[in-house]
Amino acid sequence: MCKGLESLPNSFLERAKELKAMLGSILQNSLNQSWCKIGKNKATVEECLMWKESFEKLLSSKYGLCAFTAFLVSEFSEENILFYFACEDYRRTKSTTKLPAKAQTIYDKFIGSDAPREINIDHETRDITRANMLAPSLSCFDSAQHKIYMLMAKDCYPRFLRSPTYRDLLCRAKPSTKATRQLEQQKTV
Repeated sequence: MCKGLESLPNSFLERAKELKAMLGSILQNSLNQSWCKIGKNKATVEECLMWKESFEKLLSSKYGLCAFTAFLVSEFSEENILFYFACEDYRRTKSTTKLPAKAQTIYDKFIGSDAPREINIDHETRDITRANMLAPSLSCFDSAQHKIYMLMAKDCYPRFLRSPTYRDLLCRAKPSTKATRQLEQQKTV
């Protein structure tokens, strides 16, 4: 019988925490520098400031989505955004004959008991989704997707906006005259 983390020596747990922090930092720095610059283009200051307005605006920006995904990877929680967009893709499926296979793939990857990228949803939502799998429809993941969206909007998104990832992107963003004035106004407030 497994005794859990309590049975591990403190030095092991401390070292694991150090490694996680170090790996997260390395991932965050390398992903910031490569993912969020596509070619010579990068987000403008104005675009970066727009991400603060709403989670939806962040997700609708290709650079915002890229930066947020890099942030989630650095925090070892990228399964949330991957699941969210897998559900969006699933919902756009035109062929009803493809639904069962696509639904099973999403379920096995994110929701099943041995899912390699298991998302953090409550037992009730997991049961509803499992029941929906008996007759997959375009809405069979709606409940789970909503839970993950709310988790990201209320937890991950505010942390992203406070993170060094976001601050660094804002500092390195392409200046625009309107955005420069907005930044100056924010600094004086």
